[in-house]
Amino acid sequence: MDEQLVSFEAVEAMGVSRAAYDEVLAILGRQPTLDEISTLLAMWDSNGRQQSLCGWLRGQRHTVELHEYLYTGTTDEHKTIKEPRVAECVASAQRLATEIAPTTPSLDPKGNSLLLYMVGNVSTEILDSEYAQRCLHLVCNPFATGLNADDCNYIEMILAAQRQAGEVIATAPVGRGGLFVTLAHALRPAGFDILAPREVRLDAFLFGEEPGRYVATVAEACDDHFLLHLDQARLNCCFLGRTTSNRILVDGYDFGPARNFSPSVTA
Repeated sequence: MDEQLVSFEAVEAMGVSRAAYDEVLAILGRQPTLDEISTLLAMWDSNGRQQSLCGWLRGQRHTVELHEYLYTGTTDEHKTIKEPRVAECVASAQRLATEIAPTTPSLDPKGNSLLLYMVGNVSTEILDSEYAQRCLHLVCNPFATGLNADDCNYIEMILAAQRQAGEVIATAPVGRGGLFVTLAHALRPAGFDILAPREVRLDAFLFGEEPGRYVATVAEACDDHFLLHLDQARLNCCFLGRTTSNRILVDGYDFGPARNFSPSVTA
């Protein structure tokens, strides 16, 4: 690692703005090294440079418009709900993961860099959830998902067959606290690195509790067979990312070590 600290003038030609450089200073508490700047730019490039480096550093990459469900059957106060920044989701994620009792079966994250998938539809609502009650302090009518027990039984049957065939290592239903809490509890002490689809709110994706969704760990060698059989079964799925040894990342933003999201309750 190059230990020489670099000034803004030395890295300006690399595409680093003054605001982004100042953000780096605030994060590190010192001038960065050339190696740190190069690593940061490589990570930024891997995210497609969908916004400014400064914005990405602040966890603002994921932004969508309010969905119509926030206006239907709710009070006026719900209309003011704005999508939080990625960085602002950390506090909510930590609160939910530590306060909600673990009930999720283990996803057996013993392999290195396992693939993570969610089978079922991506959540697009937050109102009927622990997140809405605990973090947004909202009390509202349940959102009608239209999913019935037969749908859940069908998904469970297909995933059970894939586990038996060795195409899937383990599966777990998305439960209280939504996708984030399910992954945090089921993968511990390992972590995960996932990307959120940009067509839905980040908090709905992470903390929504719509039924009929399951997360699965898949070995890379079984990826093609897993996807082929899901397609044959006409089931939707979303590639989330991979397991990590001990850290949790969302949209390239580091939420911190997985131990910070271990449940501290037993009931």
